[in-house]
Amino acid sequence: MLGFECFKAPDDRKLDTEACVKVVMRNKNLGLEQYRFLLKTIVSSGLGEETYGPRNVLDGREEFPSETDAHLEMDEIMFDTLDSLFAKTGVSPSEIDILVVDVSLFSPSPSLTSRIVNKYKMRDNIKSFSLSGMGCSASMVAVDLVQRLFKTYENQLAIVVSTESISTHWYCGKEKSMMLSNCLFRSGGSSILLTNKRELKDRCLLKLKCAVRTNIGYDDEAYGCCIQVEDEQGYQGFLLTKSLTKAAAKAFTGNLKILLPKILPVYELLRYAITTLGRKTMTKVLNPSAPRAALSFNFNLKSGVDHFCLHPGGRAVIDGLGKSLGLSEYDLEPTRMALYRFGNTSAGGLWYVLSYMEAKKRLKKGDKIFMVSLGAGFMCNNCVWEVMRDGLEDTRVWEDCIDEYPRKNLVNPFTEKYSWINDECLNFVRLEI
Repeated sequence: MLGFECFKAPDDRKLDTEACVKVVMRNKNLGLEQYRFLLKTIVSSGLGEETYGPRNVLDGREEFPSETDAHLEMDEIMFDTLDSLFAKTGVSPSEIDILVVDVSLFSPSPSLTSRIVNKYKMRDNIKSFSLSGMGCSASMVAVDLVQRLFKTYENQLAIVVSTESISTHWYCGKEKSMMLSNCLFRSGGSSILLTNKRELKDRCLLKLKCAVRTNIGYDDEAYGCCIQVEDEQGYQGFLLTKSLTKAAAKAFTGNLKILLPKILPVYELLRYAITTLGRKTMTKVLNPSAPRAALSFNFNLKSGVDHFCLHPGGRAVIDGLGKSLGLSEYDLEPTRMALYRFGNTSAGGLWYVLSYMEAKKRLKKGDKIFMVSLGAGFMCNNCVWEVMRDGLEDTRVWEDCIDEYPRKNLVNPFTEKYSWINDECLNFVRLEI
């Protein structure tokens, strides 16, 4: 990786408490029950007051978005990050050999890759790929695709653009499981420059050590736990079911079975094997009827990994991954802060977490970074990077606020301002908005 850039919208796009309330109140389909659900969800989401929303939503046009809204949203994110990336790395658009764009919910014709090629007048023999429908884990799919192309083509420069279309997919109905996406997803995205040119090795920030992709779409429950649908009123949105946690655990476990032997030292693998064998033997002797789950034993991931770059999908996702991996609050800090400051920016989210690590000067030469992504399908796509040099301290999108983090208090202001919604007296009052 030669470089990467994240998108930061202008301040007039911030979805603070007041802006969120205006959006909620415009939805005439909602009642007291939905207001209480939204309050509980927003308060527990892990998002702060400085995340960014699509312009058409802030302008009050979320129910009837246009194709123009979608294109303007994509253009702003793609071209802003690409302009910065070309400027900082000194690489010209005409030098790019491979271009991959991943946007799950917007697939226009001509494609978004063609839009970039046209904007920057790239070469006519560029190898371009447009990925859709892969949700929050799409960026890792794109990186893995580039890695595989690098095995066939030598001396290449590749760009991955990861973002999501929020403007035309804001849910305006009243189904609770579909309102969740409005509370979590925010505008954002990133562009990453990759190469396999040996002469550029000394300029690189990171080196991809390995990548493993797992897709459990064969499981009906997992396939439907995170899916784009229409509700009974015809409103389109993204359905997040209670099966999501179960699907994530299944996909994550399957992925780790393949990934861990690639990244952990031999002594840790031997320790795990010997310990597990010993526990199984003792259990059979002392308690033959013990369930299989009781035989599990965790690896020491920190024996092969120094930093954990987790998908900032929501506080519950972060808590769950942190607990299952045995991570400390220091390990989870970059992900929590990225979620609080920028929200869940879907496929682009991982790069905000990585940017926080760099801005905090955590990364040292030789360090290993474990990236974990989960997305619709259901998929779990993970990889490990190695830091290639010391002195990585670019603040990027954190430039104006990095000294304010980590935040001690992540309590959402909604708690203080709108807790009256839960007053039982309102059960007997008809709200007129």
